[in-house]
Amino acid sequence: MLDNLPRGTICIEDIEMGMSRYLRKQITDKDIELFAEVSTDRNPVHLDDDYANDTIFEGRIAHGMLTAGLISAVIGEQLPGHGTVYMGQTLKFLAPVRPGDVVYAEVKVADIDHAKRRVTLDCHCSVDGKKVLIGEAKVLAPSRKFD
Repeated sequence: MLDNLPRGTICIEDIEMGMSRYLRKQITDKDIELFAEVSTDRNPVHLDDDYANDTIFEGRIAHGMLTAGLISAVIGEQLPGHGTVYMGQTLKFLAPVRPGDVVYAEVKVADIDHAKRRVTLDCHCSVDGKKVLIGEAKVLAPSRKFD
């Protein structure tokens, strides 16, 4: 048995179909600026009001991958949690996220392969109840047993 798993980690032995976890986060100007710095994506649609006002978005928007990163946070911190290995992710962006928006990011167990410790998670992000991102993640869940 592994006794050093962080509190809140859900091991493959305890994961059930339909389990879900979520977080809520308000996207700030600082979040967008920091993401631009780390990712080196300085597209002016994210950083320049004058430029962004003349685009189809009619204003600045957050990076799509910043929003997608909230899915990663739910997976890495809650379901399954620490020790999870990301194997793949699909994403479809449905609507922009703007500075000040509160994003609700949720993952839900859609399939489990206990023998291989693989879990498929349906993922979505929404703002004011409107989905802005949908996708599917495939992860390797931690186990209490040694391999």
